[in-house]
Amino acid sequence: MNGLFGFGQTLLLALDPERAHDLAVKSLELGLYPHTTEPDDKRLAQRIFDLDFPNPIGMAPGFDKNARVPRELLGMGFGFVEVGTLTPRPQSGNPLPRVFRSMSDRAVINRLGFNNDGQEAALARLKQRPAGIVGVNIGAGRDSPDRVADYVSGIERMGAVASYFTVNISSPNTPGLRDLQAPAALDALLQRVQAARGALPSKPPLLVKLAPDLADDDLPEVVGVIVANGADGIVVSNTTLVRDGLKDAAFAREAGGLSGRPLFARATRMLARVYKLTQGKLPLVGVGGIDSAETAVAKVEAGASLLQLYTGLVFEGPALIGRIKRALISAIERADATDLKPLIGRRAEEWAARSA
Repeated sequence: MNGLFGFGQTLLLALDPERAHDLAVKSLELGLYPHTTEPDDKRLAQRIFDLDFPNPIGMAPGFDKNARVPRELLGMGFGFVEVGTLTPRPQSGNPLPRVFRSMSDRAVINRLGFNNDGQEAALARLKQRPAGIVGVNIGAGRDSPDRVADYVSGIERMGAVASYFTVNISSPNTPGLRDLQAPAALDALLQRVQAARGALPSKPPLLVKLAPDLADDDLPEVVGVIVANGADGIVVSNTTLVRDGLKDAAFAREAGGLSGRPLFARATRMLARVYKLTQGKLPLVGVGGIDSAETAVAKVEAGASLLQLYTGLVFEGPALIGRIKRALISAIERADATDLKPLIGRRAEEWAARSA
């Protein structure tokens, strides 16, 4: 079945971006998507965070905000799925229009603002969750009087159904949210979140998602706080507010977070710097600008143990998943290896040395 999630690629790209997204989710619910029938090559498998990933390719949060289709996404061939971002209460997000697509830049700008049905609705759906790895991305409500308490709520409510948690403190579309990346605020947040996680019967791994716009000089302290608080991994990165190099001037003027091809170099450089700061000892999830087999391999070589896609699928369709898997196997074979480990971070030094 060709086309993004069962609908024609050309049709979806002709629609308003948010309408196209809604149709894609609906098509998955109706079973109109390419099903993967063959098991993954065992060389792509990894055990990370005490979880068994059949392959390193994940669906990034933002697509399945409300945990409507994790089973179907896994059925398409993803090795894991991350739902959300979820806030304690439902919220409608920012006014329309709030998603913008540029064909010439192969990029998307969104200012959605954590629109979602709330944690309780997602919890009900995830109680029937499929076999496989389903992470839960948690955030703070726009008008919350205590944003740290919102993250604690996410841990407490969703702990029974989350394979892992991602603490999203890096979206640019909730005013003031990125302030939680400041070292003192981040330390206070992670202490409370880890206390909540420690009280759970089971303790899902905890990841922290960073913005690609952190200053170079600030990154070591931020990463140090994350490591000191016992996080299990770091997601690098979220969308960017930077508009360097965009061809579409009208598109570039839109407010919100930029994702897609123009983010690739910025996010991959930061990924490599985080890999070096953690000495390759903390698993990293590489996100941002993966829209080809080559960019996926580059993310791994810059330091990613796992990958996440979203915007690349908008332009390339679900066939991208298979292309990446084949490219990773080819890279493993060229390295005369038996798995991905020798590839992870082998070009981190080179990527980290690039200019911003």
